[in-house]
Amino acid sequence: MAHAAPRNRGMIEQGRTTDVFDARTHRAARIVLPVLAALVYGFWAAANRRYGGPITGWNLLFGFLTALVFAVVLVTLLTVAPKLHRGLHALAWAAFAGIAVGFLFSQSNGSIYRSVALGVGVMVGTFLLLFYHYYTKEDAEGHRRE
Repeated sequence: MAHAAPRNRGMIEQGRTTDVFDARTHRAARIVLPVLAALVYGFWAAANRRYGGPITGWNLLFGFLTALVFAVVLVTLLTVAPKLHRGLHALAWAAFAGIAVGFLFSQSNGSIYRSVALGVGVMVGTFLLLFYHYYTKEDAEGHRRE
């Protein structure tokens, strides 16, 4: 049987949740998770590009460079995006998601029109979802309630 994590009276009144990990773990995760996501993305892009053929040195280089660019953009977005207004915040994440998906699809020998259409579709859907999320988590002045 599952039980709720214990919270003291101050946490209940302020609406905060119990934080299981310490600050050091959060700092490490802020770097480790984007790097792991970038490695997966780079591997995926390289696998799409070789299209079932043999793994070559150029293919590995392409995968690592793709992972490096993805990691830099992701860490920058994680740093800068929360400081933006909700519309720009949602647009930044939507553009990132749309470009990432469109680029992956373009590496699998699909047409450029399908790549753009897929990227724009992902971007529009991501923007709508994130804008709604950020809109419902802010007050009238734009301050986050989380």
